[in-house]
Amino acid sequence: MSVTGSALLAGVMGWPISHSLSPRLHGYWLREHNIHGDYVPLPVAPSNLEHALRALPSLGFRGVNLTVPHKEAGLPLMDSVSDIARRIGAINTVFVSGEGELSGTNTDAHGFIENLRLNAPTWRKNDGAAVVLGAGGAARAVVAALIDAQVPKVLLLNRTVAKAEQLAKAIGGSIKVVDWGDRDEAIKNAMLLVNTTTLGMVNQPKLEISLSALPKIAIVNDLVYSPLETELLRAARQMGLQTVDGLGMLLHQAVPGFEGWFGIRPVVTNGLRDVVLKST
Repeated sequence: MSVTGSALLAGVMGWPISHSLSPRLHGYWLREHNIHGDYVPLPVAPSNLEHALRALPSLGFRGVNLTVPHKEAGLPLMDSVSDIARRIGAINTVFVSGEGELSGTNTDAHGFIENLRLNAPTWRKNDGAAVVLGAGGAARAVVAALIDAQVPKVLLLNRTVAKAEQLAKAIGGSIKVVDWGDRDEAIKNAMLLVNTTTLGMVNQPKLEISLSALPKIAIVNDLVYSPLETELLRAARQMGLQTVDGLGMLLHQAVPGFEGWFGIRPVVTNGLRDVVLKST
């Protein structure tokens, strides 16, 4: 479909941006719903972020996603910010109003919970504690989602304890910071284990953890999706544990943005997964 001046426009800003899977993802939905629009990659250097964001209304954009390194830097540049984005301390989705104002939100928490709900239907928030590995941006979204879902306790482990303590203070709720060295013991009786670190990713060190203390009905979720089945997920699967890969979170976090920009709420399907996987 050729794009004309009347096309609905959205995109993704990052630096660099060539690695982003978002254009392929949103392009699939645009074609599926026969929408006259486009979703384009926008390479924006950090020094140009404010200028680029303020130019969106003039250029006819409905909004954009923000990816590395703009998620935190973009927050103070918004005219309004959602409560969940303020708690997480970062935005990944920007909407342009009819008056040209910019509103920012964070859909990562939504993406995490939706992926868990659909791919681990046996998980129940009241079954027991959740263990979260890491304290970066993804961890902030995951912990916020778990606290909002009223999980009774979240055990948070990070190689830098101070960073985990900062996260726990910012999010609030029933969060206990545990030393990284105690991770094998921390998962005892946990019903959910979530890895938000880059450990286990292609070209990254292995995540060293024993899953032997996990209950047999526990669920293991790795946000890493390159490779799609990490060593953590493989070990869990071999033990008979239910596993959830990281690609689903990426796909589900995109749903609210697409709906806001293009007026249709898309559905995450196996067809979409297959298309996105071809580029990973």
